[in-house]
Parts: sequence; C-alpha cells; structure tokens
Amino acid sequence: MSKAMISQAVFPRLRLFRDENYRGRRFVVRGNVGIRNLERTFGDIESLRFFSPNLGATLVLFSRTNFRGRFRVFRGVTNIADLDDIIAGSEPESIISSNRRLSLAEIRAIRRTGVLPNGFRSI
Repeated sequence: MSKAMISQAVFPRLRLFRDENYRGRRFVVRGNVGIRNLERTFGDIESLRFFSPNLGATLVLFSRTNFRGRFRVFRGVTNIADLDDIIAGSEPESIISSNRRLSLAEIRAIRRTGVLPNGFRSI
C-alpha cells in the first residue's frame, strides 16, 4: 500500500545572499515574515530573490531597523542582484515579506507602530 505524498509549499519564499548576483552563503525565509534587523539576523546581505505564485505578493525594504525610515515596495516575483543604494542611497536594514498584497496604508501603519499584521511572524 503506497502513501500519498502531499507537498505544501509555503509562500512567499525569500532567498537572501551574502554576495551580489545571488552568490555566497544563502538563507531562505518562508511565509509571511518581518525581519526587524537584517544585519543582526543574517549578516551582510547583498542580493535577494523573492518568489510567490501570487501576483499581489509584497516585498517591502526599509532603510532602518524595525520597519522604520524610507521604504521601497515590490510586487510579485522580484530579483535584486545588488542591494546597495536600493532605497534612496541606502541598503535595507529591515524587510517585510508577504504572500498577500500589503497596501501603502498598511505599510505606513507598520512603519509608524512597528506592529506586523495578524498571521505574520517576526524575526
């Protein structure tokens, strides 16, 4: 008797790389997540790949830790080969990875309060 294998992929999938052009040590983060301090958690990150089958999936890069400062929003599949100067001359210090569309109002509320929506985990 064979057992059926059920694969439940968790999206979105965020791959962080230590070097530019998706090289060097790689870290993979899955699901709706906020990374409050990118460097403290993963070290120096120079490139990333963000994937979700959901076209409204949202990646938000913040210029400061704890989702503060300037931010830049990406929707759907996103590959960034070099994170230097990606946010008005800065590299990201914190990140939100969401499988659903986050509105600008929601992103601004997160920036103001530091509180992630229900269903998100914080790293």
